[in-house]
Amino acid sequence: MASTVGASDSRLQTLLGKHIRVRVTRPLGSPMPERKTVFGMNYGEAGGLYPAGVRPEGVFIIGVHEPIRNLDGRVIALVFCQDGRSYAVAAPRKSRYVVGQIRRALRFAFPPESYRLACLYERSCGAVVFRRFAGETRFLLIKNRRSAHWGFPKGHVEDGENAEQTAKREVLEETGLHVQLMPGFSSQSEYIIQGKIEKSVTIFLGETTDRQTVLQEDEIEDYCWLNYRKAVQALKFENDRTILRKAFYYLRRRDMEQRQSTKS
Repeated sequence: MASTVGASDSRLQTLLGKHIRVRVTRPLGSPMPERKTVFGMNYGEAGGLYPAGVRPEGVFIIGVHEPIRNLDGRVIALVFCQDGRSYAVAAPRKSRYVVGQIRRALRFAFPPESYRLACLYERSCGAVVFRRFAGETRFLLIKNRRSAHWGFPKGHVEDGENAEQTAKREVLEETGLHVQLMPGFSSQSEYIIQGKIEKSVTIFLGETTDRQTVLQEDEIEDYCWLNYRKAVQALKFENDRTILRKAFYYLRRRDMEQRQSTKS
């Protein structure tokens, strides 16, 4: 059963980025008896759009703040509910919405823990985390359960957070570590996933004095603390290696400046 659901989700994700015409059947402000509220977004259906055997329940429209009859827009997100239902989220063309914004817009329709999102635009923040071991600097790498590769703790920006807040929260959630972010260091990268999902990632540099690493078991499979040389070797992607190099040389310069300041 799990493999069938996975295949269905995968086929539905081909809709991301597609231009569609939505016929609104429940305009903004219409009664929503099942939730004892009203529709906080326009809601409708789009015909002739879906892969064979896969059809979402309907389409929510974000970015339109008055009742409408139709929308010519793009699918920017998909909602996968725990009960097996799925929905599309459409927006006017050329508009961009990320996870936190979409989750806030959907609060009227779903409890936050009852679904997951797949988004066309993803914005994540995280950190290169380090701590001192008997005078040696070691860096934290984690292995996400959805990936076979080592990387840095990071995650989606939630609504109302700035980038630094997201980085600190994600490190704490995934590893149980409190970090102090180093001023003046950040590295940003942008890339395309699966040929369509536009991802922007900002990585900071954070120091921890915590001695116990506690993994978020449903998300993170493993972790390791490595010196710079071994950490660079463990990272598969050149982009991650570049970020680690920048962090390492930033720390080395900072340590040298502090020693010189102490001498003077």
